[in-house]
Formats: sequence, structure tokens, C-alpha cells
Amino acid sequence: MGVALLAFTAAFLGGVLTAALLAVAYRTMWRRRLTDELLQLSGPSIVQALVPQQVMTTLLSKIYGNGEANHDVVAGVLGGEGVDSHGADLTISTHTTVDYELRAVDHQIYEIISTVTYSFKGNVPDHRFVIFAACNPLLRDSITLACRLPLFEFWFVHDRLLFEQAVDAMLSSVNIGIRYTDLDGCHHDVPPSKVQLTEVSYRDWPEFLTFFRGPVGTMPRQNPAQYIGTLRIFECDLDELAHVDHAVSSVENLSLRSTTLQRLDDGFCYWQAPYPCYVDRISFNPTALIIDGSSWLFNIVPFTFRSGIATVAWTPAEQLKDLAVRSWLLPGHGVALLWKRSNDHTS
Repeated sequence: MGVALLAFTAAFLGGVLTAALLAVAYRTMWRRRLTDELLQLSGPSIVQALVPQQVMTTLLSKIYGNGEANHDVVAGVLGGEGVDSHGADLTISTHTTVDYELRAVDHQIYEIISTVTYSFKGNVPDHRFVIFAACNPLLRDSITLACRLPLFEFWFVHDRLLFEQAVDAMLSSVNIGIRYTDLDGCHHDVPPSKVQLTEVSYRDWPEFLTFFRGPVGTMPRQNPAQYIGTLRIFECDLDELAHVDHAVSSVENLSLRSTTLQRLDDGFCYWQAPYPCYVDRISFNPTALIIDGSSWLFNIVPFTFRSGIATVAWTPAEQLKDLAVRSWLLPGHGVALLWKRSNDHTS
């Protein structure tokens, strides 16, 4: 009896000691290791399952605190209101080229013939394309944040008196080329060609811009009627460019060519990213800006994160070179071309 009791007691104490040692080992080593393993397994999966805007909003709130201004940063990096609940419609161009040719029309007006090509990350699952045209500075700075569709372009006319004439001239010049996949996953190329652009009634503007339905960031809800005469919206269906026996499922590449009228005495023009774009190259060709033997000097000023472009001295048109940007540009970033007459000695 005594021997059995001793054996039981020893076994019991041994079990308690073993459990205690296991508990200590768990707390000091296994718990940390198990937690690290779980984080490695679940962390990326959890983050990948979240909407990109939600992840970035949470991060910015943690760093900078809650504030409506954070919305502008998120929209600038990840795109505007067009992102759906699954983050599937992020519009990001991983290869972008921009070509601007400037031609004098008369002593007051010149035209910009622009060709911009975008190659989209992961393709854009949409077949609609929208052009916003405005001469209101508030709209210029807000449309990107509030756009409802992933494929769009923005025209800004500085002179309100020239607005209607300039937009009408641009409409007739629009050519769009696309590389797309059809519903069967096959790839197709369509060279730049004319498209039918339909003007959107101001009553339907809230379907395209969310600030006409409610506040966007720090911008309160806007009344569409207040922007009649300073905003025009046009849309087209890219299915019109597709072959007759199939439809556009997603867009891999889009090229837009158009002509814009501006006033020569503005003294500058610029290209600005409509959504996050990795820009490979930008070129300006103002050699046809000369009229009646006038002579101009030009300067290129980037407003970007970084680029291989340094602001240089004023130079003649024939000495301008293509710009190897090789950098990400977000909405609000771009490159400007400035000019002045060669006999103007002001800095």
C-alpha cells in the first residue's frame, strides 16, 4: 500500500513538473514561435483579402490620425471612386508614353496634338471610356478623386471664352486604339481610329462624378447646375472598336490621340497623370509654333517625385530632347513646357 502510494505520488509530481516545464517552455519559446508562424501564414492572407483602399486608409489613420484629407492621398496613390468593393478596378498604367506636338493656328491660338499610350496592370475590366472637359479650376483638381469609371481622360481649357470652341474641335479629333481581351480570353489589337462620343446630360453627371451625390474628402456636395458652361462629359463604348463577332472583356492597352486648342499667350502647356502611371517617356515638339518668323525659347519643368529631368536654361525648340522620366506619376504630378519670345530678357 505504502509503495503504491509513493509511486502514485511520484507519478503525480512528475506529471505536474512536466506540465509546468511545458508551460514555461510555451511561454518562453513555443508561444512566440507559434505566434510568428501564425502571423506569417495569416498576415499576408488577411491583407490580400482586404480592399487596397481600406488597407492604406487604416495605415494613414494610424500614422497621421483620422482626417478627410487622407482620402486625397489614398485616391492619388490607388485611384479615385471608381475602385469597386473588391479592388478589382484599380486603374494603374505600368508603361506610359506621352507625345505633344504644338502648332500655331494664328497669332493668338495654337493647337496641341497629343498622343498618350497607357498599358494597364492586370487589365481594366471595362469597355466604357469617358472624357471630362472643364475650364473650372476646382473641377480640374477634383475630377480624378470623384470619377466613377476606371478609363477616362481629362481636358482642361484655361480660357473660359475659348472653352466651347476648343471642346468641339477636340471631339472631332479623337482617335482611340486598344489592345483587349474578348470574353474567351483571346487578345486583339485595334489601331487608333475614330470613335463616336456621346455627350452626357448634366442630369446624369452624378452617375460619373460622386461629388454631385455627396461630399468627397473635404469637398462638399456640388450642384451640377452650377457647372453648366464650365463642364462637359462625353462617353463612348469601346465595343465599337472590337471585331464584329466578339466584345471587349478587358483593356490591356489604350492609346488616345486628340487635338486641343489653347491660347498662345498662356505661355505654357502641360501633361498631368489622370491616374497612377509609370511614365517611360515624354516628348514635346514645338517647332511648328513659329509664325511669321517669330522666335521662341522653351524650358521644361517637371512636377514629379523624381525624374532624370533637371530644369535647364531656356533653349530653342530644335534643341529640346525626349524626356526619359522613368518614374511613377500620381494625379497631380506631370511635366510642363514653358515658352517665351527669344527677345524677352525676363527670367
